[in-house]
Amino acid sequence: MQSLVDRFLEHLRLERNLSANTVRAYGGDLGRFLRFLGEYRGRDPRSLPPAEVAAADVRAFLASLARDGLGRRSRARALSAVKSLFRWACRDGVLPANPAAGVRAPKTEKTLPHHLRPGEVESLIEAADGNTAPYVDPADEPLSCRDRALIELAYASGLRVSELVALDWQDVDLGARVLRVVGKGSKERMVPFGRPAADALRTWLEQWDGVRARRRRAPAGDDDEPIFLNHRGGRLSDRSVRRVLDRYAAAAGLGGLHPHALRHTFATHLLEGGADLRAIQELLGHSSLSTTQRYTHLDVERLLAIYRRSHPRAKR
Repeated sequence: MQSLVDRFLEHLRLERNLSANTVRAYGGDLGRFLRFLGEYRGRDPRSLPPAEVAAADVRAFLASLARDGLGRRSRARALSAVKSLFRWACRDGVLPANPAAGVRAPKTEKTLPHHLRPGEVESLIEAADGNTAPYVDPADEPLSCRDRALIELAYASGLRVSELVALDWQDVDLGARVLRVVGKGSKERMVPFGRPAADALRTWLEQWDGVRARRRRAPAGDDDEPIFLNHRGGRLSDRSVRRVLDRYAAAAGLGGLHPHALRHTFATHLLEGGADLRAIQELLGHSSLSTTQRYTHLDVERLLAIYRRSHPRAKR
């Protein structure tokens, strides 16, 4: 089984060209499945032939995840990874049938990511202003410019965190206010952004060289110029973005804030402003419109207000 999983992950990387994060997620779920098989079958999963895995094994795996306290969405994702593995094995001629095909995924509760109201976005951005930046060391003061640019651009573009930190200066046209973004599946798209984000990026660019110079040694062949740097002059990580947003969300009285909230806020505010759902899909980089539809929600009070204002018989 181990060699089958290794080949499948290689297939995802090289042939399907999935992102490193996606492949890592598949690997985590399938690794957990292999460990379960080892305990459940009482043998080394590396030597277990794929043809010996049955539907009962997959169902028992799901039951074990529930006992371990995993939520429905996590269990459904793990089952999807197992099904994808065996589906690929069937297409590759390794297996005659998919043992997981008939196993039903647990019903997942459809939850909407939290989004911010326009006033809350303003509070978050104001908290990232240089006058209130929570950096004690004066040498780190330029990072407040970075943080302001990061928050402005995240809200203005709706990019995923992984896309934000992957941006290089060559990917941004400050004059035209357009980003070249390489998203999931290495799909490229152009994303516009507004003047406030452009101004914040220009201000950060004035500080960028000084922060970049903190790198002790650049790796051979590394001539990238990442837009967002950490305090050592290297590329900012996904985890650091989360810390930055949490810091300013707390300062703005918003509590914890997941980076995805700004992406959802971007989509929600576009929709409420009358943007077409297909256009939002393109901006977010979704391959399927059904994925974008998860972002489309209007609160009940707003729906009622529209109904009362618009329907001929609403006032009778």
